Amino acid sequence: MKDLRAIFLLFALSLLSVGIVVAEDDEKKEEGYKFTDVKVLKDTPVKDQNRSGTCWSFSGLGFLEAEMLRLGKPEIDLSEMFIVWHTYDEKAVKHVRLHGNLNFAAGGAFHDVINMIRNYGIVPEEIYHGLHYGEEKHVHGEMDRVLKEQVDAVILNRNKKLSTAWRDAIRGTLNSYLGEIPETFEFEGKEYTPKSFADEYVGLDMDDYVQISSYTHHPFYKQFIIEVPDNWMWGQVYNVPLDELEEVIDFSLENEFSVAWAADVSEKGFNTSKKGVAVIPELNKDEMSDAEIAKWEDMSEKEKEADLYKLEKPGKEKEITQEMRQLAFDNYQTTDDHGMLIVGTAKDQEGTFYYRVKNSWGEYNDFKGYFYASKPYIRYKTMSIMVHKDGIPKHIRKKLNL
Repeated sequence: MKDLRAIFLLFALSLLSVGIVVAEDDEKKEEGYKFTDVKVLKDTPVKDQNRSGTCWSFSGLGFLEAEMLRLGKPEIDLSEMFIVWHTYDEKAVKHVRLHGNLNFAAGGAFHDVINMIRNYGIVPEEIYHGLHYGEEKHVHGEMDRVLKEQVDAVILNRNKKLSTAWRDAIRGTLNSYLGEIPETFEFEGKEYTPKSFADEYVGLDMDDYVQISSYTHHPFYKQFIIEVPDNWMWGQVYNVPLDELEEVIDFSLENEFSVAWAADVSEKGFNTSKKGVAVIPELNKDEMSDAEIAKWEDMSEKEKEADLYKLEKPGKEKEITQEMRQLAFDNYQTTDDHGMLIVGTAKDQEGTFYYRVKNSWGEYNDFKGYFYASKPYIRYKTMSIMVHKDGIPKHIRKKLNL
C-alpha cells in the first residue's frame, strides 16, 4: 500500500509538471502583440476592395466619410466605383493623348478622388454598386485587361488619326462592367444629381484637402509632382521634412482629423493578417544572452531574416532618418503600394506608441480589418498623406503658404 501511494504521488507530480510546461508554452504562444486603443476617431465600417486595384478610392472616400462624421453629418457609404468609372474615363483620354506613354492601370491616388468629386460629384453606394458583371464582390482583372487592350488598339491604329468612336467604346466597356452612371437619383426622399448630392448632402469643400510628403530630391515647403506610376494625373504634394510630416500626422489625429495614408506594404514587417502589425524590427542584442548572440551570428542571412520577422512580441525597431527614407524611395524599396486610413492611436503591452489603421480588405484579421502601424514604419514607408488644412500645425501651414 505504501508503494502504491508513492507511485501515485510521483504520477500526480509528473502530470502537474507537464501541465506547467504546457501552460508556459501556451503563454509564450499567446504573448504576441496586445494593443490598447488610446484615441479612436469616428469612421465608417470597414469595406472590401476584394480583387481590385482600387484601394485609393476606398481609402480616399473612407477619409471623406470620416470627415463628414467629424463635422456632425450623417454616416454614409459613398460609391467607390462611381469614382473608378470617371477616373478610368479620364485616364484613357490622357493615355491616348500621350501616345501610350502613361501608366494605364487600376491604380490611382487620393487626389483622383478629390478631383472626380469636384468635377462630377458623387453618389451613395446603394445607388451605384459597380457590380454589373455577375460578381458579388469586386473582381477587376478582366475589366482592367479589356480596357488596356482597347486604349492600346486606339493608339496603334493605322488610320493616322483617331476615330470618333473610341471614347464611346471605352465608356461602353465601363458601363458593361460597372453600370451606367446615373444622371439623377432619389435618396432619402429627395432627388439629386451626382453634383448636387456632393454639394448639398456631402457638403465638403474639396479645396480644404491637401497631400503632403517628405523627400529630399525636391525643395522643402514647395509642391512637387510625386514620381510614382499611379500618379497618372500628375497631382502635386507639399514637401516637408520627415519630422514635420510626423508632426502633421500626430497633430491631425490629436485634433480629431483622420489621415489618408499612401504607403509601401512590401516590407516583411507588414504582417497585418496574422499579427495585426506593421513594424520595422531591428535586432536587439542588448536583450540577448551570449549564447543567443553566438547562435544568431552562426545563422545564414536567410535564417536571420526569418528569425527577425517572427514578430512573436514587441521588440526594438530601427530609427528612421530622412536619408534612409530617401534611399529606399530612390532604390525602388519604397513603392506606392496601398492606400489606407489612419483613424487613431494605441499602445502595446510595453507602452510603445502605434497608429490605428483602417484597411479595405474586409474584416480579414483579429482586429476586424484594422491594424497597428509603428512610428518607424510610418516614418519609413509613407509615400504621402492627405489631410484637412486645419489638421496641419499653424507654423507648418505658414511655411506652406496655406
